[in-house]
Amino acid sequence: MDMQENNITKLCSFYVSDWHLVTMLLPYVNQKINEQAKIVTILEKDIKQNINTLIGRLNLKNEEKILSLNWSKSEEIKSSINELKENQELVIFINGDKEFMQRQNNKLDKYFASHFMKHSIKVINCYDLIQFNGSMQEILDKHDKILNTSGEKEIGEVFADYEKRNHLEEKAVVGLE
Repeated sequence: MDMQENNITKLCSFYVSDWHLVTMLLPYVNQKINEQAKIVTILEKDIKQNINTLIGRLNLKNEEKILSLNWSKSEEIKSSINELKENQELVIFINGDKEFMQRQNNKLDKYFASHFMKHSIKVINCYDLIQFNGSMQEILDKHDKILNTSGEKEIGEVFADYEKRNHLEEKAVVGLE
């Protein structure tokens, strides 16, 4: 989903277990903290235990700041958005089942549609590969980039044969609309 007019970039990320998710997120979160970004989590499930266990094994200089983030089940971010400093990037991680992620993304889309943000905003949707495997094309089409263990990448860099499709045109051709 291209929300560039409001300086919003949507990224997707895929993981196979909570440990994989945490292993992928921590270096990226550490980097964003180094860049003075505001990090917000919207989680359906608590991953704090995994964060606490893994952070002690990694050599990250922002350990205390990472641990101070809300890695517990959470849904509310409006106060965090209001606390942004001038020119501070906002990074929002969303993780949960399909309905949870849809609901949270819809809330954010509505909020950002009615509030012009001069800040750079990254919304990172983290998908359980097993649960969402059948929806890969649709997920990729709704995002601008992908986040993996190597960091932010263009979707075509990770999936060489990827070609973005316009789902409305596709439905019309198949006669679904």
